[in-house]
Amino acid sequence: MRRLDIPALEIFVAAVEEKSLSKAADRENLVTSAVSKRITELERQVGKALLTRHGRGVEPTPAGVLLYQRAKAILRSVQLTEEAIAGFAADGLAKIRLVANPSTILQFLPTHIANYLVKAPDTRIDLLEGHSYDIPRLVAEGNADLGIYHASHPAPGVSSYPYLTDRVGLVVPQGHPLAIRKTLYLEEALDYDLLGHFPRHSLEAFLQLTYQSLSRPPNVRIQVTNFEARCHMVRAGLGIAVVPERIARAYLADLKLELLRLEDDWAVRQFYICVRDAGNMKSEVAGLLASLAHASPPDPLISARQSVAAAFP
Repeated sequence: MRRLDIPALEIFVAAVEEKSLSKAADRENLVTSAVSKRITELERQVGKALLTRHGRGVEPTPAGVLLYQRAKAILRSVQLTEEAIAGFAADGLAKIRLVANPSTILQFLPTHIANYLVKAPDTRIDLLEGHSYDIPRLVAEGNADLGIYHASHPAPGVSSYPYLTDRVGLVVPQGHPLAIRKTLYLEEALDYDLLGHFPRHSLEAFLQLTYQSLSRPPNVRIQVTNFEARCHMVRAGLGIAVVPERIARAYLADLKLELLRLEDDWAVRQFYICVRDAGNMKSEVAGLLASLAHASPPDPLISARQSVAAAFP
């Protein structure tokens, strides 16, 4: 018997499961005559009748049932092999797909990834940026190996581990009426125009987070996602802004800004690292997870601007 080929097995499995050559053809994006020909060739190759053809369609013979069961196992093994090989970069080195929110990428990951790669120099990391509310879904659906997000509680559908915490503060121009304050609640700043983006990425979600501490919604003039652009707009007098404290400190001196500590409970954010299945991780992914889960915050004297330069030379 000559060696069985994968495309023929895929067509045969489709015919058995669809109980129709025409439906199998649709499923495999082929014409019905091509499906019939491939199955006939497969039967000739194994020397056994594999399908019984009748007016309602097709069904497997006892030999066909056995081949179907073995073919399913073979195709599943091929799929797992392809997925495993896809986990390597083009140069054959291990690859990890990591998705994180902007705050994490700017504040923590440059130092932590650098420390990990010293111990695992043959690893490649694809670092993607995403929103915290979307990252657990990307990991659960297999579009990333690891995800880092912030939330009040661990997200369902993935295995999450505590990472680090940060604080968001209020950035105002020097000379602003609020600049004489060192600490305040956001409620005390509602008379002034506020620049988005918010810690939860939309005004509606932000209000759900802060509804117990705010008597009314803030007046939002401009939505801007980039932290540096937000600080420049504060400098231009377009409003005040909520920004992670560590990132804001990189721009205070150059842009003549003041950072005020927010005393609201939601100003402290917990970050989590998540994986799809904690019991079935590649060794490289498990290694990076362990490295990140035991990481400490970077030296606060290293500015966010230096971290950005390290991450994106």
